[in-house]
Amino acid sequence: MRKDIVKFLAAGAAAISCVAIPVSGKGAVLTEEKPLAGFTLSLEKYCNARIADIVEEERRDRETEETGNTQEQGSTAATGRKKTTIKANSSPNNTETEEEFKLNLVYDRLGVANVHNYLNVRKAPDENSKIVGKMTRNSGCNVYKIRKGWAKIVSGKVNGWVKAEYLITDKKAEERARRVATLRATVSTETLNVRTLPSIQSSIYDQISADEDYRVAEENLTEEWLKRYIAKYCSKKDLRGIDLERMYKDASNWVMLKIDEERMFVSKDFIDFSYNLNRAVTIQQPSAGSSSGSSGSGSSQASSSIVDYAMQFLGNKYVWGGTSLTNGADCSGFVMRIYEHFGYYLPRTSRAQAAATKSVSSSEVQVGDLFFYGTGSTVNHVALYIGGGQIIHASNSRDGIKISSAYYRQPLKIGRVM
Repeated sequence: MRKDIVKFLAAGAAAISCVAIPVSGKGAVLTEEKPLAGFTLSLEKYCNARIADIVEEERRDRETEETGNTQEQGSTAATGRKKTTIKANSSPNNTETEEEFKLNLVYDRLGVANVHNYLNVRKAPDENSKIVGKMTRNSGCNVYKIRKGWAKIVSGKVNGWVKAEYLITDKKAEERARRVATLRATVSTETLNVRTLPSIQSSIYDQISADEDYRVAEENLTEEWLKRYIAKYCSKKDLRGIDLERMYKDASNWVMLKIDEERMFVSKDFIDFSYNLNRAVTIQQPSAGSSSGSSGSGSSQASSSIVDYAMQFLGNKYVWGGTSLTNGADCSGFVMRIYEHFGYYLPRTSRAQAAATKSVSSSEVQVGDLFFYGTGSTVNHVALYIGGGQIIHASNSRDGIKISSAYYRQPLKIGRVM
């Protein structure tokens, strides 16, 4: 029987760690830049319409199945889809009216991955079946049925089977979701400039894309909050050319995002909000002989081995300054250790790694190449390309080692090690 709509109460902004904010040139808020050539994106945006179709197809399949197996459990009488909404709370110092946002999940029966790092999603209910996706810890899914120890699920664009013992469902899943769902922003245009401060007079910090959603670190900006932020993190140079009174007056029309432990600001005019559980990511195995992200760096076998090895650590934690693949690494520590395992020695920092690798064009990118990100000409983040328009990287203290679109930020360089 279908359950009532669950309302979540989400509170305030997450704690923010200190980072240096370099300043680069100025430009318009919105750009019309295209994605880098040569990629085929597989990390697609969530699509309710597609999920609805899959749910309906599975519902019809269930109705036609034989029901003699008394051990089968988990499917609800599908009279429709359950849409979860969340009531977004104002920050403690903001008394504005509460506003409802939808959770980024449509389900009849909620499931949440209860694992330390990741859970494999397979094409069929068999441990030898092909892996079609991975769910990191606390990822959400729609559970169609549970049979003989396997759960049939859909999560994001991934449709397959997982071991049921690693899922929590129903009330326990909804309670977990209340604790871990986070406010995220999705870009509503192709590419978007983000700023060092909430003003179009501020320097452009980076560009983000519609291929990813981004953590909202502070939704309700106020003059008082901004003054404290500026006093703590900004220099006089950061404030040059900015009309501060105008910025304070317009603060409520901006949000602060936290991307890879870096803070940046974006106008609310170009983003959509939702409260998110992580979703499964599609896994595409590298294939030999294909350009634009499927052939290997040096050799297809070597680069495929590097990706396979890196994927073992998906979901492990991020630790600033860390170099342990199991106990915690930052972005450059993660990449350094992956390549070290295969006898290649990289410098310790992302900036030094960028200098030590050979530049390649976007049309020549191969599995195993390194994507470097930053602001201006300053590199401050690195990721490993795994094919299909995707990267694996030690992202931040909340998400740990994760898979993202290669375009979630504007790459400053693509580097080749081998």
